[in-house]
Amino acid sequence: MALSQRLTQKLTQKLSPQQIQLMKLLQVPTAHLEERIKEEIEENPALDTLEDSYDDNDSDLNEDYDEAGDLDGDEDPDGSEDEYENIDISEYVTDGDDEVGDYKYRDDNYGGKENTVIQQRVETSFFDILKQQLLMLDLDAHQKKVAEQIIGSIEDDGYLKRPLASIADDLAFRQNVETNEKEVKQLLELIQQFDPPGVGARNLQECLLLQLQRKQKEGYDVGLAIEIIKKYFEEFTKKHYEKIEKSLGIDSEQLREVIGQIIKLNPKPGIQIGDTNKIETYIIPDFFVQNFNGKLEVILNSRNAPDLRISEGYRDMLRDYEKRGKKDKRQKETVLFIKRKIDSAKWFIDAIKQRQHTLLSTMEAIVDYQRDFFLSGEDTDMKPMILKDIAESTGLDISTVSRVASSKFVQTEFGTYRLKFFFSESLVTDSGEEVSTREVKKILSDLIEGENKRKPLSDEKLTTELQIKGYQIARRTVAKYREQLGVPVARLRKEL
Repeated sequence: MALSQRLTQKLTQKLSPQQIQLMKLLQVPTAHLEERIKEEIEENPALDTLEDSYDDNDSDLNEDYDEAGDLDGDEDPDGSEDEYENIDISEYVTDGDDEVGDYKYRDDNYGGKENTVIQQRVETSFFDILKQQLLMLDLDAHQKKVAEQIIGSIEDDGYLKRPLASIADDLAFRQNVETNEKEVKQLLELIQQFDPPGVGARNLQECLLLQLQRKQKEGYDVGLAIEIIKKYFEEFTKKHYEKIEKSLGIDSEQLREVIGQIIKLNPKPGIQIGDTNKIETYIIPDFFVQNFNGKLEVILNSRNAPDLRISEGYRDMLRDYEKRGKKDKRQKETVLFIKRKIDSAKWFIDAIKQRQHTLLSTMEAIVDYQRDFFLSGEDTDMKPMILKDIAESTGLDISTVSRVASSKFVQTEFGTYRLKFFFSESLVTDSGEEVSTREVKKILSDLIEGENKRKPLSDEKLTTELQIKGYQIARRTVAKYREQLGVPVARLRKEL
């Protein structure tokens, strides 16, 4: 096959690196914005905050240039001469006051520090707590190594999910410690006596048994509960209470007492034990919505967005080069290096400004659309709203609205909500009115909450109740909404 060349023209649409970075910035929640800005400041010394002194940048400038701008003296960077000739130095040496990142839409002191500060506490790790208890056992050096391997294999929730044979293999291959599954099991039984009760269990059934057996040793009457968990665990989890009553010859009152004992046990014994350097989880809202006598005001949380500006140290460097007469090659390369850094810093400041403006305009559109909900806080006042509705209202692309809604929170007088909470599909009632599916879920939740727990409503009966209220909905849709609400099927909601 002969080789040939031909010239073709194509029209394609590509995102610039700056556009990609802007889209990523839109997705960054307020809690992580400061970290993202710090990363950019570390990468670009021409970017500065109002709190920082620009003197520090002067000393680092030559090092930054040596790494990024120092080229071999016999070679010219591609296009550098033309690029240098086209530079208007006056654009880069003007007063920096106009370059300050004026993108704040609220006072830093709004709401008080206690509302937004992330606290950090240092705790002893779960592994260390178990290891400390291990010191109270009379073990030789070999047994201690095996026991430590077992403890190290226990998950944060307190369960040992790794097979005992695999633990023995790990010791043989990694630590050259010869052991067997029988010895590992014997030492595990000792560890299962540690606090918190239930630690080291390999499944939920064993976890509950360990806790009940501990209570029995302490003098509690839990013999019947132990028998049910041992012999009828599957029936108990599936709430086949009649079968358990018939097999054990007990009445509903006795079984109710046993259930009361079991539900007080901890299904995840390690969950309350802190990890080392565990950071408490706090939701930092990205927006605040305030109600001033029926007038809703949206405030953007800009606490973690420090004021940015172009480094005066870099501007001064350009001023010095501008004052010099003859420019050699190295000086020209330095000017180009500084220009690129300043351009990058300017773009980042503009991107943060655009991010804040986009977030605010999107939230204002959501509040305007869902005004009734923000005034009352009732789910039934929610209107059907999809991404397209907000995109049309703001003039933004649907993908942009989606990025704004991703991982963002708004604080209202009724609580703090994810932005995704306000988006829902519509459903037509018998009267022809469009209502939000969230309204249907609220009514479904109320029906389940008010049902007779001895005879819970099946999905079919729930469908009938909704249809009586005017919501024409299929049974499979009711089942889907029920699952989304985290509600189990009727059989598992049954109580004695």
